Amino acid sequence: MKSREKMQRALRNRVIPILRRQGFKGSFPHFRRANEQNIDLLTFQFNRWGGSFVVELASCPPEGMTMSWGEKIPPNKVNAHHVNERYRLGANSFEAEGIWFDYETASSVEDYDEIAGKVLQHLKSSDSTWISSLFR
Repeated sequence: MKSREKMQRALRNRVIPILRRQGFKGSFPHFRRANEQNIDLLTFQFNRWGGSFVVELASCPPEGMTMSWGEKIPPNKVNAHHVNERYRLGANSFEAEGIWFDYETASSVEDYDEIAGKVLQHLKSSDSTWISSLFR
C-alpha cells in the first residue's frame, strides 16, 4: 500500500467519524455541513508530489454556488474548490499557507494515526459557526 493510501486510511479512521458526528456529509476528500445561513466546506488536498496534505475550509450560501461561467453547483455537490476564498487549516488569513501535514517519513500505522490526530487538534468543527466565522 502506498503512503498516500495509508494516510487516507488513517484520516478515514480517525478524522472522518468525528466530522460525521458533527454533521458533515460527503465522501473523501470533500465534506459539507449545511447550516441555516451557509454550508461549511472542508476538503483534504494532497500534494501532487506526495508526502503531505492541507485541509481547505470554505463557506458558501445554503443554495450552493453559481460559478462565474453560470454553472450551478447544488448544495449536495458543492465543495471547497468551487469557492474562491478558502482558508487552510492553521492559517490566519486567506493568503497564509496554513499547515501542510507531512507524512513523508511515516512508516507505521501509529505514525499515520499520529498525523491524523494532529489534524483533529486543529479542527474546531464541533463549533457550528467556526468555519463561517473565518469569512466575516
